[in-house]
This record gives sequence, C-alpha cells and structure tokens, in this order.
Amino acid sequence: MRTRLAVALSACLLTGAALLAPPASATDYPVSAFDVTYGQTYTRGSITWYGRSVVVSGEDKSVDVNSCRGTTAFTLDAGNAQMGVGESDAVCGASDFIYFSVPADAPGGAAVVRVCLDNGGTDGNVVYLKCVRYGHP
Repeated sequence: MRTRLAVALSACLLTGAALLAPPASATDYPVSAFDVTYGQTYTRGSITWYGRSVVVSGEDKSVDVNSCRGTTAFTLDAGNAQMGVGESDAVCGASDFIYFSVPADAPGGAAVVRVCLDNGGTDGNVVYLKCVRYGHP
C-alpha cells in the first residue's frame, strides 16, 4: 500500500512541477540573421530554428511598383535534401513585413535554410534573383 501511495504522490509531484515550469520561449531557440540584397532591393530579418520548422521574419523591400519582390525560404537536411518551402507575399514599390513558417519535419529539424529574394511571382512565374544559405547555429 505504501509503495502505491509513494508512486502516486511522486507522479502528482512530477506532474505539478511540469505544469509550473515556464513554457519554452522564443529566446530558447537559436536565431540567425539573414540579408539577401539584390541591387537596391532586399530581404532582411531573422530565422528562428525550432525542432521541426523554422520561422522567417523580417522585411522585403522593392523600389519600383513594376518590379515586385518576395522571399522564398527552403529548409534542407544535412545531406542538402529539401525538407520544406515557404514564401512571403509580393511587395511592389514599398517595404513590407514578412513572417512565415517553413516545415522541417525530421528529428533535429533543418540543418540549412536557403533564403531567396525573388520577383514576387506576380506574373505566375517565380524567378529567384539571389539566394544565400544559412547553417543551423
């Protein structure tokens, strides 16, 4: 009887401690800065590396209403196989905030994120103007 009571009490204490522990915050995950500049246009910001995804956030800049820009990010594993892709909306002749998630559904998540500044795909075809690779910190 005492053993069962001790086990039950231990389980309650562990559960209570888990409930009282603070949740993981964004500061608990590695963050990398990125900057992909092409002429006077760019995508800049940060990559937050989570266990099975990354979040890309920052700013897209286009200087001409007829020359749109967007950001596409690809997650890659250690062997450079693509795991996921995500993209921002196009921005034309302005600056705009970007924020999107890219899946990396494998233990440990992505090893590399390739960030590309693109033409926004407003004509139906996305053209990657410049891409830069960022390794997991």
